[in-house]
Amino acid sequence: MIPVCAEGEIAEGTAVRVDDGDRPIAVFNVDGELYAIDDTCTHQDASLAEGWLDGCTVECPLHASCFDLRTGKPTGPPAKVPVRTHGVVVRDGHIYVEVDV
Repeated sequence: MIPVCAEGEIAEGTAVRVDDGDRPIAVFNVDGELYAIDDTCTHQDASLAEGWLDGCTVECPLHASCFDLRTGKPTGPPAKVPVRTHGVVVRDGHIYVEVDV
């Protein structure tokens, strides 16, 4: 598991970027629910944590590709390839991301 931050440090409607050494991961807070996806847009290298949230959809700041935070699937062009999703665990007041190897 990758440590992210203390519980409550990600404000609703925002995201944080975490680097696990292999790839960056973005953790989003949507109405108190936490979602984690690979941070890099599959269309071009842009940070999704820097994108715009609309419910459970994040829009890439570079070319406006949209991804569903629950599934990782693109919901709008130009991206066609989904981003990976990851489990989020809150334990003892800290947020962690579960990454499949």
